[in-house]
Amino acid sequence: MLQLAGVHSHYGKIEALRGVSIEVAQGEIVTIIGANGAGKSTLLMTISGRPKASAGEIRFDGQRLNGLEPYDIVGKGIAQAPEGRRIFPSMSVLENLQMGAVPTGGRYFAEDVEKVFQRFPRLRERQNQRGGTLSGGEQQMLCIGRALMARPRLLLLDEPSLGLAPLLVKQIFDAIVEINQEQGLTILLVEQNAYQALKIAHRGYVLATGHVVMQGTGAELLANPEIRAAYLEGGH
Repeated sequence: MLQLAGVHSHYGKIEALRGVSIEVAQGEIVTIIGANGAGKSTLLMTISGRPKASAGEIRFDGQRLNGLEPYDIVGKGIAQAPEGRRIFPSMSVLENLQMGAVPTGGRYFAEDVEKVFQRFPRLRERQNQRGGTLSGGEQQMLCIGRALMARPRLLLLDEPSLGLAPLLVKQIFDAIVEINQEQGLTILLVEQNAYQALKIAHRGYVLATGHVVMQGTGAELLANPEIRAAYLEGGH
């Protein structure tokens, strides 16, 4: 479904991605792990069109995405729940979800908002509350729900567990698995919590200083001594 071949990306003169090649098949959960500054978030942002790839090729369902604007990429069926949630804090929960439905023209709003509320019942309870007054976990639910309102075929998730308590982390990862299994939604996940990410991933890639240094199934990477030492706190 998604193919990146030799992708480079820059912020000004700083090269953030250095020839990244990955593939994501339909129906998979694929995770990207790596240290801070490895280029994980830049990878998702480059797929979404900001920054644009400076070299290499990005294809989605065989169609080249290079050079397209972010709104065109969303229209192709790719939505992102960004790092830091970036909800609209002055808007209500329902208004945030309406913003997520813009790519569909709101044609399926009633149906899709009900699916989001079934997935995240707390959002139903808070639907008239301003987004900025929600807890961190509720904001993350809203961030994912807003992305789902675009009816994507590929969901990009950037650090969904960031800053959350362990119980909420489990809820978010359970929801990711359910979305994948029940809706058949393909997911590309960037996550600092390597253990949780690899537990649910079909496959994973390890990014270091802007390029892929290792890949394998989630189980293979979890069992790899180098990965355990570097990213899993000695395996605990």
